[in-house]
Amino acid sequence: MKVGILTMFNGLSSTYSLVNVVAEQLKMLLNNNIKTKLLVTEHCSAKEQEGIYKDERIEWAKVTNTLNGEQIHWHDYTQAKGAVHDTFFAEAEVIAEDLIEKLADVDVCIMHDIHYQGWHLVHNVAVRKAQKELPNTKFIAFTHSFPANRPSNPEWPFSARYTPMPNTIYAYPTYSGISALSKQYNVPQGKCRVVNNSLNLLENMSQETQTIAKNIDILSSDILIVYPGRLTPGKRFERVAAFAGAMKSKTEQDIKVVFCDFKSSDIKPAKYKRIITEAGYNFGLQEEDILFTSDLGYPDGIPRETVLELFTLSNLFICPSFSESFGLTVLEAASRGNFLVLNERVPALEELGKKLNAYFMRWDARNYGYNTKEEYQPSEEVYYQEHGENILNLMRENNVLHAKSMVRKRYSPQWIWRNQLEPLLD
Repeated sequence: MKVGILTMFNGLSSTYSLVNVVAEQLKMLLNNNIKTKLLVTEHCSAKEQEGIYKDERIEWAKVTNTLNGEQIHWHDYTQAKGAVHDTFFAEAEVIAEDLIEKLADVDVCIMHDIHYQGWHLVHNVAVRKAQKELPNTKFIAFTHSFPANRPSNPEWPFSARYTPMPNTIYAYPTYSGISALSKQYNVPQGKCRVVNNSLNLLENMSQETQTIAKNIDILSSDILIVYPGRLTPGKRFERVAAFAGAMKSKTEQDIKVVFCDFKSSDIKPAKYKRIITEAGYNFGLQEEDILFTSDLGYPDGIPRETVLELFTLSNLFICPSFSESFGLTVLEAASRGNFLVLNERVPALEELGKKLNAYFMRWDARNYGYNTKEEYQPSEEVYYQEHGENILNLMRENNVLHAKSMVRKRYSPQWIWRNQLEPLLD
């Protein structure tokens, strides 16, 4: 399959929101190994190519914007009737001829605002002419602004902004606009689809975070737990894994755990990792649910900036640590909007947690002058499951936390691609 994106961009400045929308679609296509052609005007400068626009996998096609050696100047035809300039149809003809050649090897052509914008009326008409010679090309027409009210008797060529094109699906960013979209183009709602704009949270994050994202699915999980610390039994890594597993088995949520670990002399890392993973597996996690950043080439720990980036993505922080003098990671997790679950038996965590309205659970702990040991009835697993279910309900009721989690998993490029854009290409 080969997909063409028809934009008619004159420039690629990221201040133009549509440039960013197209950039995300380019990434979706290229990341899924789909041959991609980007069609822009012949006057679009390569000097502004940044980010994905520099990807060598993109096939660039510059559509003519010249008639008889003179540059074509676009006119804004937002009205439903009137007169077009003298060379309008001649311009549409030469553009159509060029589009026939440029789209000849394309299976699907995604158009952005070509049918909507009055500035693109000449391209709108040109595409309709070209389509007659492209019977095997499917078209998807995106509208990115509020649909226009359909006039009662639009005249040609102005009616191109209100008339459906054959073999074309009409797309809009939200469900609320589908009815208005279908009315503008006089097309059944069954020919309209929703493709949300996506937010690529990883785009401006560090290479370390992007490497982690390639090795564990940190975007689409319902619950993402990040736990940084020295790889010592005192930090109770195995309790984090066990709790996550019990929560997963009880609530049937997709849960991922990223341990930002660094080696300790207290215990051999390989031995302790086996203890941690076995605890997680015994309580309900799968192999793909756990990742140690030390296994990715960071035995001495990942940069602090990367930990903060991961906390920006995560939504649940569990700290069952045996002993803490303060708990700086608690502040870091809280500052990035995580639900906090702390060991109530550790005085420093209790003090800090009360100030932060944290949720408390009980684990073994070191207090001043003595240690405490917990007994769970009927079992540790049931204790985790009961609290896990309660924590999930509290997280769902928290509007800010719910919004943060939804943005990460529901509006990620991966979700938009898999559930909305990819189905349109079939």
